[in-house]
Amino acid sequence: MIVDVVDKQGAVVAQTELDDSVWGIEPNIPVMHQALVRQQANARLGTRDTKTRGEVRGGGRKPWRQKGTGRARQGSIRSPQWIGGGVVWGPHQRDFSQSMPRKMRRLAIRSALSAKVRDQQLTVMQGLSAVEPKTKAMKEVLGNLPVSRSVLIVTDGIVEPIRKSSGNLPDVWVVDARYLNVRDILKFERLLVTAEAIPVVEGLWALDEDRREPSVWKQARLAERAERVAASQEA
Repeated sequence: MIVDVVDKQGAVVAQTELDDSVWGIEPNIPVMHQALVRQQANARLGTRDTKTRGEVRGGGRKPWRQKGTGRARQGSIRSPQWIGGGVVWGPHQRDFSQSMPRKMRRLAIRSALSAKVRDQQLTVMQGLSAVEPKTKAMKEVLGNLPVSRSVLIVTDGIVEPIRKSSGNLPDVWVVDARYLNVRDILKFERLLVTAEAIPVVEGLWALDEDRREPSVWKQARLAERAERVAASQEA
């Protein structure tokens, strides 16, 4: 896939090739939805808690005798209908986290990125790191892009000029390419990726990662296994 690369003035200055396994797949909407719900659920703290009638203090004895007073029978002043009593069906501490297979999580990221390309909401820009660290400068850069209600800027690491110039702009967020996630991609309308961040994104989310050269650690394990098999065959 070939896309245009623009400069800070919005003019096309070059073209770059994108990995089709990351930017050109058919978006899987159900998987994207599941990944978004999982991310939002994992962000919940679940620390709120209420006390039941067995946890509040007091109410150890019966407030008055069962019969003869003309009043309703009561067994404790800490029953739910009493002020200061326990809470019925109140919230308690719980874990809201959800699990999701790794391949599905990776598919959700690739689907979200491909959806941006399909909807023509992806912009690759070079030279953005040289922007003046002022809000006015970043506002002028974003003004040269197609009209969008919100922008997500993806950078290679923490780039201080970009972070400082966009910090006060509403509906603009800067994220390191290594922390790219489904929620941010779907939340912001336009995805602005710096040219330096493209290799990082493709290196993390490319589909053919299992067919790449194995790591040094994995190569050592494979060599040890081959030696053990050879030794067992000789024996």
